[in-house]
Amino acid sequence: MKKIYVIEDDENIRNLLKIALSGFLYEPVTFETAEEALKTIGEDRPDMAIFDLMLPGMDGVSAIKLVRQMPSVKDIPILILTAKDKELDKVIGLDGGADDYMVKPFGILELGARIRSLLRRSGSLSADEEGAARDFADSDTGHGEREDKKHQKRVLTYNDIEVDERKHEARIGERQLELTNKEYGLLCYLMERPSFVATRDELLNAVWGYDYDGESRTVDMHIKSLRQKIGDETGEIIQTVRGVGYKLR
Repeated sequence: MKKIYVIEDDENIRNLLKIALSGFLYEPVTFETAEEALKTIGEDRPDMAIFDLMLPGMDGVSAIKLVRQMPSVKDIPILILTAKDKELDKVIGLDGGADDYMVKPFGILELGARIRSLLRRSGSLSADEEGAARDFADSDTGHGEREDKKHQKRVLTYNDIEVDERKHEARIGERQLELTNKEYGLLCYLMERPSFVATRDELLNAVWGYDYDGESRTVDMHIKSLRQKIGDETGEIIQTVRGVGYKLR
């Protein structure tokens, strides 16, 4: 059973994470402050850590930098889970040593998938463990939630770009866009989160699936093709955030 450290000062969220991680068949160990976690993390050697950024005392980024200096745990996956959703916060967190970044409020199923993805990439998740966690995610409750979302088809708009999920169509003004499924998925994902930065890994996970093991350059190539089709060769609409990913300007 994989041990996951949770450093979160909000008791309600801490308890929610404890219940969720236990349900995914992980062993959660929770802390209210970074100082408490740093006292034991080197010797205890958890398989992963989840940090809030805004903590009493030492902040999450400072703590992550210290973890990256500890030989016994310097390579463990680290996920930031925070209410800070500004682009600069994400850049600072990822540059500070985190492997992924999620913004509160968060979905339990997405959290579970991101954890599996990070553990898989670190080589510490066995096939049996991944299957057990996935079985929980595919339980009746999770399946029902995904089905509800599947049927909530919408019309998304951004400036003069419109995506009609009911018809699986995208257009700019009167011009219909001929997009591949992946280009359509990327456009929808970015339009659902205008002005927020989506990392390449986040886009890979959302559009290609959490089991995809290809390179992040795949995202770049599809973004380039999508830009050409919407007439955005200079990146005025889909902006590149260097070292992080993409966002709608």
